[in-house]
Amino acid sequence: MKIALQEGLLPGESMSEKLDFAESLNIEGLEVSGWSKPYERVTELESALRGRKIKVASVCGQTTFDFLDPDPGKRKASIEESKRNLEVSAHFGAAGQIVPPIFGPPRIPDLLPYADAITLEKRLLAEIVKDLAAYAHARNTLLLLEPLNRYEQHLLRRQDDGVEAIRMAGDPAGVKLLSDFFHMHIEETDTPAAFRRAGRYVGHIHMADNTRQEPGTGDIDWKAGLGALKEIGFTGYLAYECGITGQTPDEKRAAIRRSVTYIREVIAGL
Repeated sequence: MKIALQEGLLPGESMSEKLDFAESLNIEGLEVSGWSKPYERVTELESALRGRKIKVASVCGQTTFDFLDPDPGKRKASIEESKRNLEVSAHFGAAGQIVPPIFGPPRIPDLLPYADAITLEKRLLAEIVKDLAAYAHARNTLLLLEPLNRYEQHLLRRQDDGVEAIRMAGDPAGVKLLSDFFHMHIEETDTPAAFRRAGRYVGHIHMADNTRQEPGTGDIDWKAGLGALKEIGFTGYLAYECGITGQTPDEKRAAIRRSVTYIREVIAGL
């Protein structure tokens, strides 16, 4: 398992300063923000990473999440943006693009007695996953579907929901799950068991403790969770998506250093 840090949580005034710090900790991956339109930043990212060991690990999110909107124009725009981000992911040899398919409640109207909104959303999502998974697979990268907790999303909340969505799409190559310890701590009754059930569908990991701060500052059982990932043969990226303890850049650097050291010690002891 490799450790990645999101670009936004790295302290530093410039990308070069951020990456210098990441490489001082022997961090293997950089998770790029999809909200920053990475398809417009390819040259910038290439220049920043040139000559470094750290690689782009993933693209997280994008500027629109209208995949399940009743407006076909909005759906098309989000799908096309995802494809541009998948091209960036493929260009850098990253694991994939992380996509929560919706935030908040359903947007599609209830059409009972034909079908309720959730049924319609699942059917629509299956078709979109087929399309984006095929696009990703052709480029040797992944669409990474992300279940979120109940306060952020109604549709995919548990790992089982994500697996169901992939299977409804025909279980295509080119799609896996983004599994987030923070969301799982809210929604799953047994995070290690959820990892074991999801098995081969786990494609990328987000890490935050139950407080949404860096791992090691809360009460998540990292040994049990990471141990389950080892059991299922996961060898991908563990990407930090969290707040960082401290007010000053030096305090934040120290907090990241402590947490990374802690996670590496847990992994070494598995």
